[in-house]
Amino acid sequence: MKSLKELLAEVAFECVCGNLDKEVTDIIYDSRKVVPGSMFVCIPGAVVDGHKFAGAAVEAGADVLLVEREVELPEGTDVTVIKVADTHYAMAFVSAAFFDHPAKEMKIIGVTGTKGKTTTTYLVKSILEQAGRRTGLIGTIEIVIGEKHIPADHTTPESYLIQKYFRQMADAGCDTVVMEVSSQGLMLHRTQGFVFDFGIFTNLEPDHIGKGEHKDFEDYLRCKALLFKQCRIGIVNQDDEYWEAVTRGHTCALETYGIDTAADLRARNITFLRESGNLGMGFEVEGLINLSVQIATPGRFSVYNALTAIAICRHFGVQEEDITKALLQAKVKGRIEPVKVSDQFTLMIDYAHNAMALKSLLTTLRAYEPHRLVCLFGCGGNRAKSRRYEMGEVSGNLADLTIITSDNPRYEEPQAIIDDIKTGIGKTNGKYVEICDRKEAIAYAIDHGEPGDIIVLAGKGHEDYQEICGVKYPLDERVLIREILEERQKSIK
Repeated sequence: MKSLKELLAEVAFECVCGNLDKEVTDIIYDSRKVVPGSMFVCIPGAVVDGHKFAGAAVEAGADVLLVEREVELPEGTDVTVIKVADTHYAMAFVSAAFFDHPAKEMKIIGVTGTKGKTTTTYLVKSILEQAGRRTGLIGTIEIVIGEKHIPADHTTPESYLIQKYFRQMADAGCDTVVMEVSSQGLMLHRTQGFVFDFGIFTNLEPDHIGKGEHKDFEDYLRCKALLFKQCRIGIVNQDDEYWEAVTRGHTCALETYGIDTAADLRARNITFLRESGNLGMGFEVEGLINLSVQIATPGRFSVYNALTAIAICRHFGVQEEDITKALLQAKVKGRIEPVKVSDQFTLMIDYAHNAMALKSLLTTLRAYEPHRLVCLFGCGGNRAKSRRYEMGEVSGNLADLTIITSDNPRYEEPQAIIDDIKTGIGKTNGKYVEICDRKEAIAYAIDHGEPGDIIVLAGKGHEDYQEICGVKYPLDERVLIREILEERQKSIK
């Protein structure tokens, strides 16, 4: 519980009615979750405007309303109405105050960019923990607080949740937090109310543009750039063509990393590693720190991810042996994740679920000159059909064999989705088989693996469910692989 005056200490506001001499029990932005004595924040969303529920929130016990404009109130109420210019922005500062500004108790690292955010955050967490730091994580896959893992709904949660997680992390003994910072999170002010110690930029490509997201690429870039007006030290990929635009007007100290440019931290002498079915990369780091590195994930973009993590962790005084050991051991669930099934061929799981990501993935794996490149994937139901055509065409062009299967059919017939994918493959000379049941499809891939093959299961990644007609059924590809191998072993006996 906090006094209203404490909560508003860093907020420009007008008290429309009521008084400020109140204690606030909680901060709520979903009218269905209002509790007596709480502050209800009226957020104008893309679909629903919270101002419409102000009256219902008061009737449910809200004692304070945070609004952007006039709202209808029940007669005779003594609720306090606080008007601000932007409720999203104000909620971030109010939430930080409610949880006693936990970001001030830890080092906060924010990673933004179109690709690489998830992998980079896990690499940073791995390196810092190898060096003895207790590190919390907020990202696309999950929130990690000590031993507790909370599934994520958004890459960057609402500001209230960020501050709540920060408080739990600080109370659990974390001294560092690494988090993914999405353009939406920056646009909606979810990361206001505190200052990042480090802001990281990985790369930028046209994405998240359309209804409910960004109106155009310029807006997408503008939002990414906001991070460098809200951090103390900025670390950016100088190889990316937009790095100068993203950092224009920055208020932080700036460092660069890269492969192809004369950045402050550079990767040189890059080699592709392949042994006993395992894929990796080796390279030399020079500039602000000098060391030799090997990583257990393939591709040039994996070098960028590792270089980003090194650029961050050198600020924490991490020893070279801790960096190299952590990078070699680190695995990110569903991000070119190797699953050992044979010494003869390679099997990997990846989240690639659109044409751009699939093309990048298959092009990366092609560089290892496999005997065959086998791509197993499906597409989600109730999504644009164009994605199915495009992914089918990409796999048909780049894979030696495509295994078409089911993903999350949702409310569509799985076979109808498969037929759309086949339309895309039909534009190519690519070979394919179709096996609707995903476990059977994976079993086929394993049973027909040939020496030197690289097999990638694309689309599900970190997901551990399959959504059918509104119900999420358990489906974890790692579990399916284990079951398949156990079944094969039993059949041998």
